[in-house]
Amino acid sequence: MREGGVDDPSDSRRRVPDLPDPLPIAVVDNHTHLDITRDGDPTTDVADALARAASVGVDRVMQIGCDLSGARFTVEQVDRHPAMLGGVALHPNEAPRLAARGSLDAAYEEIERLAGHPRVRVIGETGLDYYRTGAEGIAAQQDSFRWHIDLAKRLGKALQIHDRDSHDDVLRILREEGAPDKTVLHCFSGDVSMARECVDRGYSLSFAGTVTFKNTQSLRSALSVVPLEQVLVETDAPYLTPAPWRGATNAPYLIPLTVRVMAGVLGVAVPTLCRALSDNAEGLYGPW
Repeated sequence: MREGGVDDPSDSRRRVPDLPDPLPIAVVDNHTHLDITRDGDPTTDVADALARAASVGVDRVMQIGCDLSGARFTVEQVDRHPAMLGGVALHPNEAPRLAARGSLDAAYEEIERLAGHPRVRVIGETGLDYYRTGAEGIAAQQDSFRWHIDLAKRLGKALQIHDRDSHDDVLRILREEGAPDKTVLHCFSGDVSMARECVDRGYSLSFAGTVTFKNTQSLRSALSVVPLEQVLVETDAPYLTPAPWRGATNAPYLIPLTVRVMAGVLGVAVPTLCRALSDNAEGLYGPW
């Protein structure tokens, strides 16, 4: 199971966040993991999670499966739920583990087969993560990233990138390989300079609940330079729950909290941002 983002351990995980005020125009959760359960939490009821999200104006989600079990789950669920499209890949932390077991090539074969499903519109999340994987795993991560870039281009699908403590190498490899026409930096964590470079390259930047945290002014500054036509919003659930619920388990229905903070940072009305978020997602992935 994939390790998630960093939440505030001082907050109680057992709180269940209230439903936020609904958004005036429905948006897409660009990146969520309904297959992943944090320790001690019950398994997610997918239909209930989608219904709660829709009730507050999050009527479509991109479910991301980033290991073999998650990818299988994703393909199964996108056929059941019209509100859900999917992405499949091997997370950068997963690739070195599979390589060490001698099973990476077999995993690639299965990911490529699952990626051919018509409701799988994303190859991802792939990329680099130097926070959890040490120097011995870097080569396997970079090779895996290059393989996924090639797969996205061969299949004509969008690429969603995980980038943790690896900004320079992510941008370098995208430049060397040639990024797919539709490239998304998921849970963007760079600074203003990186945001501007990504915008110039034509990438889309997706922001999670981290943009609402008090100690992430640099991330809000990065968001402020992203044009509306290149911005997306996500949960990365069950992690990275937006304020004021940081530390609790995240879910797609909490997207409105992040959207309202983003609108303030961008200096636009909430309906204006909602319309852009919806249009941008459908422009990248097609209709749900």
